[in-house]
Amino acid sequence: MNQGFGGESPRRHRQTAHKAASRYLVVIDSGGFAVARLFLATREQVAEFDASTEETALMTRGLVPATGAAGAEWDQALKGHSAAERAGAEVYTLDV
Repeated sequence: MNQGFGGESPRRHRQTAHKAASRYLVVIDSGGFAVARLFLATREQVAEFDASTEETALMTRGLVPATGAAGAEWDQALKGHSAAERAGAEVYTLDV
Protein backbone atom coordinates (compact mmCIF):
# COMPACT_ATOMS: atom_id res chain seq x y z
CA MET A 1 0.00 0.00 0.00
CA ASN A 2 1.22 3.49 -0.86
CA GLN A 3 1.85 5.78 2.13
CA GLY A 4 1.38 8.87 -0.05
CA PHE A 5 -2.40 8.76 0.41
CA GLY A 6 -3.06 9.61 -3.20
CA GLY A 7 -0.28 12.17 -3.55
CA GLU A 8 3.31 11.75 -4.58
CA SER A 9 5.78 11.35 -1.73
CA PRO A 10 8.38 14.12 -1.48
CA ARG A 11 11.64 13.41 -3.22
CA ARG A 12 14.82 12.88 -1.34
CA HIS A 13 16.43 16.16 -0.27
CA ARG A 14 19.67 17.01 -2.02
CA GLN A 15 22.40 18.54 0.12
CA THR A 16 23.96 21.54 -1.54
CA ALA A 17 26.66 23.85 -0.32
CA HIS A 18 25.40 26.90 1.52
CA LYS A 19 26.44 30.33 0.35
CA ALA A 20 29.09 32.03 2.41
CA ALA A 21 28.03 34.79 4.79
CA SER A 22 28.56 38.38 3.71
CA ARG A 23 31.65 39.89 5.29
CA TYR A 24 31.62 43.53 4.17
CA LEU A 25 28.95 46.18 3.75
CA VAL A 26 30.07 49.15 1.67
CA VAL A 27 27.97 52.31 1.68
CA ILE A 28 29.05 54.37 -1.31
CA ASP A 29 27.75 57.30 -3.34
CA SER A 30 26.58 56.30 -6.80
CA GLY A 31 25.55 59.24 -8.93
CA GLY A 32 24.18 61.25 -6.02
CA PHE A 33 22.46 58.35 -4.23
CA ALA A 34 23.87 56.25 -1.41
CA VAL A 35 24.03 52.57 -2.29
CA ALA A 36 24.76 49.69 0.08
CA ARG A 37 26.65 46.74 -1.37
CA LEU A 38 27.26 43.43 0.36
CA PHE A 39 30.48 41.54 -0.36
CA LEU A 40 31.89 38.16 0.57
CA ALA A 41 35.35 37.94 2.15
CA THR A 42 36.68 37.47 -1.41
CA ARG A 43 35.22 40.90 -2.33
CA GLU A 44 32.62 39.25 -4.59
CA GLN A 45 29.43 41.31 -4.58
CA VAL A 46 26.32 39.39 -3.53
CA ALA A 47 23.73 42.16 -3.10
CA GLU A 48 23.06 45.83 -3.76
CA PHE A 49 20.28 47.98 -2.32
CA ASP A 50 19.36 51.52 -1.32
CA ALA A 51 21.48 52.56 1.67
CA SER A 52 18.59 54.48 3.25
CA THR A 53 16.69 51.28 4.09
CA GLU A 54 16.07 50.03 7.60
CA GLU A 55 18.14 46.93 6.88
CA THR A 56 21.25 49.04 6.44
CA ALA A 57 20.71 50.67 9.82
CA LEU A 58 20.19 47.29 11.47
CA MET A 59 23.30 45.75 9.90
CA THR A 60 25.54 48.65 10.89
CA ARG A 61 24.23 49.19 14.43
CA GLY A 62 27.18 49.29 16.80
CA LEU A 63 29.79 48.99 14.03
CA VAL A 64 32.39 51.63 13.24
CA PRO A 65 33.16 51.94 9.53
CA ALA A 66 36.53 52.36 7.91
CA THR A 67 36.46 55.41 5.66
CA GLY A 68 37.54 54.85 2.10
CA ALA A 69 37.77 51.85 -0.18
CA ALA A 70 40.75 52.99 -2.22
CA GLY A 71 42.90 49.93 -1.56
CA ALA A 72 43.89 47.54 -4.31
CA GLU A 73 41.66 44.84 -2.79
CA TRP A 74 38.62 46.92 -3.80
CA ASP A 75 39.75 47.73 -7.36
CA GLN A 76 37.79 44.97 -9.08
CA ALA A 77 34.77 45.11 -6.76
CA LEU A 78 34.23 48.87 -7.09
CA LYS A 79 35.56 49.45 -10.61
CA GLY A 80 32.44 51.40 -11.66
CA HIS A 81 33.01 54.11 -9.04
CA SER A 82 35.21 57.18 -9.25
CA ALA A 83 38.22 57.71 -7.00
CA ALA A 84 36.26 60.38 -5.09
CA GLU A 85 33.33 58.02 -4.50
CA ARG A 86 35.67 55.28 -3.32
CA ALA A 87 37.52 57.68 -1.00
CA GLY A 88 34.24 58.66 0.67
CA ALA A 89 32.90 55.12 1.00
CA GLU A 90 32.13 53.64 4.40
CA VAL A 91 33.31 50.03 4.74
CA TYR A 92 31.71 48.01 7.53
CA THR A 93 33.16 44.65 8.52
CA LEU A 94 30.18 42.54 9.53
CA ASP A 95 30.16 40.17 12.47
CA VAL A 96 29.93 36.68 11.06
